[in-house]
Amino acid sequence: MKLKITFFITIFFIGLASAQTKVGTVNSDLIIGKMPQMKSVIKRLENYSKELDSSFQLKAKTYQSKIEAFKKVEKTITDNDRKTKIQELAAIEQDMAKFRKNGSTMMQLRRDEYMRPLYRKLNEIVKEVAKANGYSQVLTTNGNEFAYIDDRYDITKLVLSKLGIKE
Repeated sequence: MKLKITFFITIFFIGLASAQTKVGTVNSDLIIGKMPQMKSVIKRLENYSKELDSSFQLKAKTYQSKIEAFKKVEKTITDNDRKTKIQELAAIEQDMAKFRKNGSTMMQLRRDEYMRPLYRKLNEIVKEVAKANGYSQVLTTNGNEFAYIDDRYDITKLVLSKLGIKE
């Protein structure tokens, strides 16, 4: 009976020992920032931002010209016409505010769209490096959620190397 209990306890501890995991860390922001494709993403985002800015400037110019036109005729038009013009100007102001708000959202969506392939590639490489080095889990160091990280388990340099990026 003692032999059976000893056997099961031994098997239990062997199972625990073999079930240990190796956890690594990676600084994905650092890697993404060093990827050559990032230059293209930045350029494309700058171009898109310029498009949005020019559209907004066009709206602002239209608004300004309507204000100037209103000021010229303000004293000569009827109260009903004045109210109508003021409502038109208020609608344009609201449209501009909405465009500005939507512009931020559209910019973020475009950024996500352009960055997605970079994160996909990074994810593939992290998986390859993790499997090749026996890591069962890899956590990202972005956001400083960790009180301490042992550099021995940081695979950032391995991932950069696999991507062909020199530090």
